[in-house]
Amino acid sequence: MADRLGTYRSKRDARRTPEPVPREGPLPEGRDDTFVIQEHHARRLHWDFRLERDGVLVSWALPKGVPDDPKTNHLAVHTEDHPLEYAAFAGEIPQGEYGGGQVKIWDRGTYETEKWAEREIKIVLHGGRVSGRYVLFPTKGKNWMIHRMDPPVSPDAEPMPGDVRPVLPEERRRLPRNKEEYGYEFAWGGRRMIMYADRGPARPVAADGRPAKAPRGLGEALGSRRAVLDGEMTDAGGETYMIFDLLYLDGRTLFDEPYERRRELLEELGLSGPRWQTAPVFDDGDAVRETAREQGLPGILAKRLDAPYRQAKADWRLIPV
Repeated sequence: MADRLGTYRSKRDARRTPEPVPREGPLPEGRDDTFVIQEHHARRLHWDFRLERDGVLVSWALPKGVPDDPKTNHLAVHTEDHPLEYAAFAGEIPQGEYGGGQVKIWDRGTYETEKWAEREIKIVLHGGRVSGRYVLFPTKGKNWMIHRMDPPVSPDAEPMPGDVRPVLPEERRRLPRNKEEYGYEFAWGGRRMIMYADRGPARPVAADGRPAKAPRGLGEALGSRRAVLDGEMTDAGGETYMIFDLLYLDGRTLFDEPYERRRELLEELGLSGPRWQTAPVFDDGDAVRETAREQGLPGILAKRLDAPYRQAKADWRLIPV
């Protein structure tokens, strides 16, 4: 009988990787009911989908993860079988090794088999984040597709907007009279940019609608979160994308949410990296203006806490220093 894990072992050196590398021998007997989905930050972000079957984990790499709507099929690239011990693996595969990068357990649970054939695999997943009926089927070579057979996970989910027009501030000379009704940010004097992140590299669009260059790794840092961000590319500490607004998150548009709530959701994402930061917001406009003057920044922004994301007079104010 062919060694089911021969390809897996040939690509890994147990002295160099923390992954489980079992010795050749009889395969363990299981119940053929375990699945795991691992978020894999390798050269390209993807999700490894693994099903226990006949003593191994039959595996696919999903560039966009598991679909949550039957209207959209996702690519599933068939990869080598993995040992059952891999269902519990999370850690850092050293760079230079096969699959180098961070591996996280994104979901795991049990599954039921409705059909397992060469051209079609039908299963029912019972996980913490993914549940329902799915089918996998080959298309060409190692390329398969994964399709959700049940209704959408979120029937009310909204599509990601694809053409956001940035809200522009109105220039004023003084702070607003009702200062407590505003939040205050630094005006960085950079290039305005909307960032579209959909489970992979972020797609940046400049304020004039032209394609732009995104900071590498921002989309991958969001993982499976789907988001539209508003911010500026600045020269602060090297070229950095300063993020100051969140316009869409995981199937929900946020244009009608007040600025204060959008900022709360943005803060919860914890976006902080080598070339991107969540821009700070303050409640003392006078202090922010003085600091901006000391730092040589062009001014500050005053944004109404209760304002939706829309082009409206005095909702966003640019106040030069």
